[in-house]
Amino acid sequence: MTVAIIGAGVMGETLLSGLIRGGRDVADLMVGEKRPERAVELREKYGVTVVANTEAAKADTVVLVVKPQDMADVLTEIAPHLHPGQLVVSLAAGITTAAIEKHIPDGVAVVRVMPNTPALVDEGMAAISPGSHCDEVHLATAEDLLKQTGRVVRVPEKQQDAVTAISGSGPAYLFFVVEAMIEAGVHLGLPRTTATELVVQTVVGSAKLLRETGTHPTVLREQVTSPGGTTAAAIRELEDHKVRAAFITAMEAARDRSIKLAEGMD
Repeated sequence: MTVAIIGAGVMGETLLSGLIRGGRDVADLMVGEKRPERAVELREKYGVTVVANTEAAKADTVVLVVKPQDMADVLTEIAPHLHPGQLVVSLAAGITTAAIEKHIPDGVAVVRVMPNTPALVDEGMAAISPGSHCDEVHLATAEDLLKQTGRVVRVPEKQQDAVTAISGSGPAYLFFVVEAMIEAGVHLGLPRTTATELVVQTVVGSAKLLRETGTHPTVLREQVTSPGGTTAAAIRELEDHKVRAAFITAMEAARDRSIKLAEGMD
């Protein structure tokens, strides 16, 4: 089975390298890339065949890793080269399977995916949803591709905008918190390198604790929060500044933007 990745940006290259690390034969992979210098870079780095998008569209599975605003143009370009029986996997935020299906031949299966950037270190979280012509085999094929760079969960497509707000954009929220904690450490008198090491390991360790124990985060937070102690004082300040409400509002804004991105495809 041949796989073509159209769009060799950060996420496209991440998927490509993950497939190769996972044992996929480079001979069965190709990349659609228009920039000559980028094409040379990918050939030299991975030994992969780099072709025009129209040629890439002939693969058994075509993975679209393009910006939402570029999706309509890319689909218009490759649609004449698609045919029933193929699988199109879209990693574009906000773009629905129905919107994609309007631009391609009837009978081409479509799977919508929301990945995230921790896929760069094989700790990604991807949510997938089937289109109207998608069956179990198509979903399993998409899962197999994405499992090379992390975890995969199936969700109804109506939940994809919420997924985008939570895990798709989620790494940025955490990086924002990490930035703030490091700056606080410097403000409190720590060298920046020390503050960075303290914060990063605390985040990594806390995430591992959550995953490996399966304990609810509220319980873990309460275990750290002694009555009248330092953590209790800090949590009180966060609650006074309505940090919890701010996160909810921020994620609602991300969800709404995801919905808005699809309008250009209607």
